Amino acid sequence: MQRRTLLGGAGLGGLAAMLPSLAAPALGQNSRAGTLRFVPQANLTALDPIWTSAIVTQIHGYHVYDTLYAVNAAQRPQPQMAEGHTVSDDGHVWRIRLREGLRFHDGEPVRAADAAASLERWSKRDPFGQLLAKVVERWAAADDRTVEIRLTRPFPMLLDALAKPDANVAFIMPERLARTDANAQVGEVVGSGPYRFLADEFVAGSRAAYRRFEGYVPRQEAPEWGSGGKVAHFERVEWHIMPDPATAAAALQAGEVDWIEQPLIDLQPVLKSNRNITLDTLFPAGFMSLMRLNHLQPPFNKLKVRQAVALAVNQSDYMAATIGGDQSLWRECHSLFPCGTPYGTENLSELSRPPRGLDRAKAALAESGYGGEKVVIINPTDFPLIGPHGHITADLLQRLGMNVELAESDWGTVVQRRVSKEPVDKGGWSIFHTYGSSMAYSNPGVSSLVKGSGGTGWFGWYESPAVEALIQSWLEAPEEAERKALADRINKLAQDEVGTIPLGQFVARTAYRSNLSGFVKGSMPYPWGVRRA
Repeated sequence: MQRRTLLGGAGLGGLAAMLPSLAAPALGQNSRAGTLRFVPQANLTALDPIWTSAIVTQIHGYHVYDTLYAVNAAQRPQPQMAEGHTVSDDGHVWRIRLREGLRFHDGEPVRAADAAASLERWSKRDPFGQLLAKVVERWAAADDRTVEIRLTRPFPMLLDALAKPDANVAFIMPERLARTDANAQVGEVVGSGPYRFLADEFVAGSRAAYRRFEGYVPRQEAPEWGSGGKVAHFERVEWHIMPDPATAAAALQAGEVDWIEQPLIDLQPVLKSNRNITLDTLFPAGFMSLMRLNHLQPPFNKLKVRQAVALAVNQSDYMAATIGGDQSLWRECHSLFPCGTPYGTENLSELSRPPRGLDRAKAALAESGYGGEKVVIINPTDFPLIGPHGHITADLLQRLGMNVELAESDWGTVVQRRVSKEPVDKGGWSIFHTYGSSMAYSNPGVSSLVKGSGGTGWFGWYESPAVEALIQSWLEAPEEAERKALADRINKLAQDEVGTIPLGQFVARTAYRSNLSGFVKGSMPYPWGVRRA
């Protein structure tokens, strides 16, 4: 399996010379300095960051929306839209006071009723939100500026849930939009964040645009992750969708774009040699790559078939195909909580301990009851950090003796198709690959990888009442030693039941023009703070 390389022997300089000038509707040349041109990791097709956990949609969400609380670099919740909060003595009633003067992009004031409806909808999609929702009696507004959350029993980690930095982020939108069914996409993009979405300029597969929201009043604290002062220094932010990494790199070299979120590993040495370009790591905690199996449909509704696949996986193959040979950028990690974090314990499951490999996997598959059912791998052609994984898995499962179809499309189509619970012959799927921020999987409360809530859970719909009971015990445990022991049990059981197959851990570099500064480190490429010299 080879990683994508430069096409047809054309150098970056040659490609740059052939690049057309990027169109910029409603933007004159004298406004160039006021526009940040950004190339995201993938095509933006879904605009609702509650409906989907796709990272590119969460990045879009951070442009448009804001949150009541957000974490700082120490992962501690800080007030954001909130002025502060109170908790009743019995821990059953939380009241969150909104900052004065908050407004949505349509000019309407942000009310507590908007926040309450937004949180209620978010809690139906997000793993941590679902845990919180189990003990919520009512999401309400005590008055226009006071959100009131009434609980049936104490939930000490409530602010941690509201402040979580990764998918799904608890973004606040107007009540009229937040009343949309959680299983349907909101059709209008209206937030209260530092940039407003320009719907008339959005072309899926090509471009998205945002304009600074003059009504946004940043907090006075210094920005840290998603918290603090979100100062928008650019009048406009434009997203340019460039599925071919070499074209994107050439555009950066030529100054046609300012920032590539994730340049292809093969092209980074050339970019690094250009004194006008800076390579940086904005998220040192890194990412986890994953294989997700569909537990609802054959053949992966059978535990032993899932276990046979887990035994066959070699993480180094997957990491080398996407990240390359530089092992300072990646590592194997046989844990469903990220290695290097408090709960990142390896080799808890027999499935992750050596010896693993094809021979052992074939023997396991022969005993599994697999009947030749088709395995459909939905796989993106326009996402270099994901696409090679589909090819590796297809080859691996064919050698294992399975009936495999590699269904390739753009990432936007994968995001739409993975929602389907239908059989493969009716548009369903068997496997998809993805990756996410390590912080999104760092404990049983936030991680969708271990949550066993079945049909209401993350795509793949892993169901495990035993895991769910352990997660509830983890939430209620008073001491960290007890939480650690419970997390190990959750980690082992979710691996034994093959809720998700981990494929390795890596860090990703970003690339930008050297006249940019002010980048805020965190789990996303945040648009605030960035300025041009």
